[in-house]
Amino acid sequence: MPRRLLALCACLTFSASLTACGSSSSDTSGRLDVVAAFYPLQFATEQIGGDQVAVTGLTKPGAEPHELELTPKDVAEVSKADLVVFEHGLQPAVDQAVENEAPDTSLDVAPAAKLDLALQPAVGDDHGAEVEEHESGEGHEQEAGATDPHFWLDPLRYRDVSRAIADRLSTVDPTHEADYRARAKAFEARLTKLDRAFATGLAHCERPEIVTSHSAFGYLAQRYHLDQVGITGLSPDAEPDPSQIAAVARYVKDHDVTTIYAETLVSPATADTIAQETGATVKVLDPIEGITDKSAGSNYFEIMRSNLATLESGQGCST
Repeated sequence: MPRRLLALCACLTFSASLTACGSSSSDTSGRLDVVAAFYPLQFATEQIGGDQVAVTGLTKPGAEPHELELTPKDVAEVSKADLVVFEHGLQPAVDQAVENEAPDTSLDVAPAAKLDLALQPAVGDDHGAEVEEHESGEGHEQEAGATDPHFWLDPLRYRDVSRAIADRLSTVDPTHEADYRARAKAFEARLTKLDRAFATGLAHCERPEIVTSHSAFGYLAQRYHLDQVGITGLSPDAEPDPSQIAAVARYVKDHDVTTIYAETLVSPATADTIAQETGATVKVLDPIEGITDKSAGSNYFEIMRSNLATLESGQGCST
């Protein structure tokens, strides 16, 4: 083969090698390939990443994220992603996939969220003893010392997590750092405005006690001076036994609770049972773990505004 042709072939081979090994994106459009473990992380990443990212959600619409199981395709997505955004401790299958496939290309948002609120146990775990006040937790068992993972229901914690996402995207793709920073700033402003709306709307309520299907609203309750009582603990699919249901019913009557809050991704059957026994009304308070056609909005902000209106009505709040 002529020397010039050999040189050309070598150059083309070297160039192809650089393209294959040096590219930081798996997306053919040049966007970053980002995998987000569940909806709130997916939404924040999309808002901050804009056109520079292609986001894949591991938890499909309508699926309950706590018990997520990954398919081989899901694991492959984690393996090839430029960045995986997840919350350690919420989804064991995702934690394992990240450890095995993406230890150096992942962002755990738990530190930014400052998960410092102990998960409140379901009432009645003592099987018949009187329900203690929410703050004391006396007579109940914690779920293996777990902390509440539902940080996004506190807009200010969600804001802190969005900053961490913007920082990491800027590190992975410094060329578009200014874009990420600008969109993050706009996203943070919307969350700050949402926080102010909640603070105003829930400042003066007749009843601070909120009885919910599962203990997802601890950070929201802490931020806005409410007392959450969960019918079940961390898992919304857990089936409370008759003594737990009786304990919640006693709590509802003793504290003049008028509203029981069910949610969108799990059956309202237990909430309906307690409402029938106590004369309370059932309303939907969405933990925003996923979006479905039953959701009261198409995105986080719309659903949070609906949650605020629901709480204002259910708790007898006035501005």
